[in-house]
Amino acid sequence: MSNQIDQPHLHNDSVSITDFDTHPVIDSKKAYKQALKYWQNELLHVQQAYYHQGQRAVIVFEGWDAAGKGGAIRRITEQLDPRGYRVFPISAPTADEQGKHYLYRFFNKLPKAGTLTIFDRSYYGRVLVERVEGFASDSAWQRAYREINEFEQLLTDDNIKVIKLFLHISSDEQLKRFSERLNNPYKRWKLTQEDIRNRNKRNEYEVAINEMLVKTHTTRAPWSVILADHKWFARVEVMKYLTLTLREGMVIEPPPIDPKVVELAEQQLGIKQKRM
Repeated sequence: MSNQIDQPHLHNDSVSITDFDTHPVIDSKKAYKQALKYWQNELLHVQQAYYHQGQRAVIVFEGWDAAGKGGAIRRITEQLDPRGYRVFPISAPTADEQGKHYLYRFFNKLPKAGTLTIFDRSYYGRVLVERVEGFASDSAWQRAYREINEFEQLLTDDNIKVIKLFLHISSDEQLKRFSERLNNPYKRWKLTQEDIRNRNKRNEYEVAINEMLVKTHTTRAPWSVILADHKWFARVEVMKYLTLTLREGMVIEPPPIDPKVVELAEQQLGIKQKRM
């Protein structure tokens, strides 16, 4: 196997959030519920296959503030076995973490055999918020593209699947969701001073996001941009993409039962395995 890092390989001519002028919708609540239930069930089968075969995956969520990352993650995990995944919401590093390389705290959260790790925001903060807000020097965030590509190749070389999703919402939809949060007592906690300040730098963030998508969109760890103005569509699209990507190269059918278990069940419990 080559030791060279995969160069960004685009599945189409470009990966850019500015490519999308319209956002698809699911108009029917019944259709949404049916699709969501179907893909949740399919994802559960995939999770079980990962457990039985000792496989691992890292799932990275990035996106605009109020893009629906948390809601999508809740739908992903709703039907999963809680022993088979961990969700890590990533915020500012602690004082102890600030004295170490920024990837340190992600190495510590990698999945064990048979499990999934989900990052709600991630190490891509180095080339997004840290770049735009000036928390990282120009040289630090500029070299981070190479460091991140190398980090993700380390993961894939170790047979960890890396899946990266960016949830994209329009400027108008983001403002609408901020207003909803401000005026809903049960959602006010979601709207922060940082959200408002980031909103005022949306153009700068758009430049940083597009550069991130292009420079870290590799053959082994490609980005998928999820159009998220309409929550129902976005949630189903996330579930579908995640399930289909996770199942690539996997045997999804459950393993055969141990014949000794069948024999003991009949002898000691008086129950027989039904023939399919």
